[in-house]
Amino acid sequence: MEISIGSLLQGARQAAGAVAIIDVFRAFTTAAVVLANGACRIVMVSSVEEAFALRDSEVGQLCMGEVRGWPPDGFDFGNSPFEVSQVDFAGKTVIQRTSAGTQGIVAAAGSERLYAASLVSAKATARALASGGDRITLVAMGENGIARTDEDELCALHLRNLLEGRRGDPGAVCRLILAGGEVARSHDPGRPALRSEDVDIALDIDRYDFAIRVTTEDGRPVARIERPG
Repeated sequence: MEISIGSLLQGARQAAGAVAIIDVFRAFTTAAVVLANGACRIVMVSSVEEAFALRDSEVGQLCMGEVRGWPPDGFDFGNSPFEVSQVDFAGKTVIQRTSAGTQGIVAAAGSERLYAASLVSAKATARALASGGDRITLVAMGENGIARTDEDELCALHLRNLLEGRRGDPGAVCRLILAGGEVARSHDPGRPALRSEDVDIALDIDRYDFAIRVTTEDGRPVARIERPG
């Protein structure tokens, strides 16, 4: 098995084989919560305009996400796993646009199998990737797809440990992330869109027993639950 780790949008564009696009804070943690709460699928897009157009054309019912951390006017939800954690999404199609995670998904055109990854689905994602072939690429998306962040890079290393048969150390991963600078932003009263409760959910490693598989439907990336055997 050949495992490569890439970063940011350039890494997503270059990714090949079975690919995991990683966004821990907060896109793919939020996506996992929404799917766990009953959504049938998430359509991932790169622009706010496309999200609105898909909702207007009834491809999906709800828009969720952010631009530079802030929910766009007219979106139903922001990019907060805590915000959506008590919402019943049963049977809904959600349209998601974020500044890093969904951009990476759209950019990963060279993938053979594609997953949206975070720590809440780490073990399941590793199992799914291992079943997808001998070439695996892990891409840490970072901040806005242009600056590396501890949580995404550490998630990539944790996934590599699991893929190579090691148990990993979830406690150490969490401690390193909590010691980093990104967490402080979630406690900044000047940024109310960033919730401290989001960190608790995002660092609940293996909260879910499913991976988020992304396939192309009608020319768009669509994410659904996949439970690897």
